[in-house]
Amino acid sequence: MPVTAVLILAAGTFAIRFAGPLLRDRVTLPDRVRELMSASATVLLLALVAVSALTNGKQFGGWALAIGVAVGGIAAWRKLPFVAVIVLAAVTTAGLRFIGVA
Repeated sequence: MPVTAVLILAAGTFAIRFAGPLLRDRVTLPDRVRELMSASATVLLLALVAVSALTNGKQFGGWALAIGVAVGGIAAWRKLPFVAVIVLAAVTTAGLRFIGVA
């Protein structure tokens, strides 16, 4: 039974992905709908990042983690190299936890 369900879901996923390029020229969306779809994708991604970066399991991960994520976000916004962003965020979080900030 589980193998059948996986195969059905795989076939459905493939069909949806295959239909996208085929229907691109046939279906036109109004500009407002395109703007809303773009904005909703950005909001969804931001919500996913916030939940995964600021929680530890089912609860708030603490202020040290939140500040570390903010420092990493600022570093990324300033277009620092990816390694520098990760190191700055980790060092900030570890330093704050070391001095007792939960």
